[in-house]
Amino acid sequence: MMRGMTVSPMEQETLKSVYRHAGPEGVARPGDLAEALAVSPATITSRLKKLDDQGFVEHRPYQGVTLTRKGRVAAIGAIRRHRIVERFLADLLGYRWDEADQLAVAFEHSLPAEVVQRMFNALDRPSACPHGFPIPEAEAEELAALPTLADADIGQTIEVALPGDTHADVVSFLETIGIHPGTVLTVKERHPFEGPVIVDVDGVDRVVGHKLSTEIYASAPSEEDES
Repeated sequence: MMRGMTVSPMEQETLKSVYRHAGPEGVARPGDLAEALAVSPATITSRLKKLDDQGFVEHRPYQGVTLTRKGRVAAIGAIRRHRIVERFLADLLGYRWDEADQLAVAFEHSLPAEVVQRMFNALDRPSACPHGFPIPEAEAEELAALPTLADADIGQTIEVALPGDTHADVVSFLETIGIHPGTVLTVKERHPFEGPVIVDVDGVDRVVGHKLSTEIYASAPSEEDES
């Protein structure tokens, strides 16, 4: 979070949600935010008005919500904090990647920035969270977007990243075919007309449906994986 900014935990979660739900034009719909945050339309409207008054967003009724530069830095800062705390819970306390995501929300906002930075340093400044998504630099204005498995080329080798809100049934299914955050796989075939993708996971061909392939994110394998 930038110096001088005072944002409540709920407002930080709202800024994160605006960032994540903004489409190609950078506009998020209040209805989508209310659903994602499990609050009423009246509650989200009240939060957005306050954030607008503070200069974090521009909220135009019936048009949507956009982040200001100040809001983008705050939103990405909140995402950075969350990913560092997740990494701490997973690496040092042994929580699963999906458990770490849920637990981090419970107390991440109460940690001073100095404590979060010390966590980051103690973890040897990791580049990604347990889900496989990049940890942005402090006060970054942009967050690198990852393509999905559906976008990967035939023959391409990728490292899997999965969102924290991935449904438990999907997580369970993917684990049965050896896919989880950090799995390195190679795209072997792609069937046309939104057909399945065939991937090589540890020397075994696995079939991933088109819809599911759009929910699996892809990053370049780390140097350790390639060695």
